[in-house]
Amino acid sequence: MRPPQNLGPAIETTELAKRYGNQTALAGLTMSVPRGEVFGFLGPNGAGKTTAIKLLVGLIRPSAGQGTLLGEPLGDRETRRRIGYLPELFRYQEWLTAREVLVLHSELAGIPSVMRARESDSALDTVGLVRRADDRVGTYSKGMQQRLGLAVALLGQPELVFLDEPTSALDPVGRHDVREVIRSLKQRGTTVFLNSHLLTEVEQVCDRVAVIDRGRVIAIGALDEVVGSASGVRVRVNGLTTVAEEQLRTHGGFTVEQDWYTFQAVSDEEVPALVANLVRLGGQVHAVERQTGSLESRFLELMEATGHS
Repeated sequence: MRPPQNLGPAIETTELAKRYGNQTALAGLTMSVPRGEVFGFLGPNGAGKTTAIKLLVGLIRPSAGQGTLLGEPLGDRETRRRIGYLPELFRYQEWLTAREVLVLHSELAGIPSVMRARESDSALDTVGLVRRADDRVGTYSKGMQQRLGLAVALLGQPELVFLDEPTSALDPVGRHDVREVIRSLKQRGTTVFLNSHLLTEVEQVCDRVAVIDRGRVIAIGALDEVVGSASGVRVRVNGLTTVAEEQLRTHGGFTVEQDWYTFQAVSDEEVPALVANLVRLGGQVHAVERQTGSLESRFLELMEATGHS
């Protein structure tokens, strides 16, 4: 079920900041996340991503600014019952079974006692832990514990789920399974706020993304808007002189790595003329590869523009 269209955004912040003495953990976060979408939250280490999530879920209080979560002020106790949260670092008691962990968290979440077993079994099934439900957490691999943490975040069918690096400990099969869980959450109208450094994962599931640096948003929008439509072409060619390379500037800027020449912003229609010009200038062309923009390349461009090496 999709969220009603007349509701406001799932998350909205204005100049949200957090300081610890003279140390600024989050400088001034301003953004809006519509309901029912998968939203990627990206940035380099130390950008303030985890601090922002802790502010949003009410674990810490802001030093300045304001925000709302599901239409209510940050920190509202009743609103917390409507969200799920998988922190980046978590740990469960090793002597408990997975089922016991989920039943305990169901009780802490205020889920009625008659529903706790059913909710726990549903979450275990969603993350693929049914067969190990009665094994102790201490026997779990790191990846299995990550799945268990995700199951806890899904208890009670929350309207909004925060996932802080949910696939960091998973193998390719586990990452695929988490992507499927995220897609199923979107289908039922749940908003997913995803913090991940695995940009290829973000590209596969997110509708919109925000890139932050030093606690401020430097890019936000639909995935294709942030990545852009710029494309290029790589040509493996040898035999070009320095003079020939200068003449190639008519096709725009390019970079060279060994025998590979990468030309930016070259359309499909311009490729034959480019190859013909390379041959005319004495080059021997061995391969031509089309390149399209990626979230990783755009992220690196943004980091370079803001002074990150």
